[in-house]
Amino acid sequence: MEKEEVKKIDNPLAELISDDIYELLLSKGLINERSVRDYQIRKKFKRLRESKVRTGDAIDMLRSEYPYLQFDTIRKIVHNPPKNIQVS
Repeated sequence: MEKEEVKKIDNPLAELISDDIYELLLSKGLINERSVRDYQIRKKFKRLRESKVRTGDAIDMLRSEYPYLQFDTIRKIVHNPPKNIQVS
């Protein structure tokens, strides 16, 4: 019997949508990966702040996870709410 290779994608939106839905949307190009990344950053930042980590230290911790982002970029992500995308 041949083993079927199962490609499992990590669903960063598991608390919002099922893995199957996420994989379908991703395969159709309907997931904005930057927005998902920013959502994860905001969620991690909130969790750090709730555990009494100072703002600057929390941003530095996030920078270690996302070294390609500048301090100010992460600061803007966590302090500015996401903008709604308008479809025209």
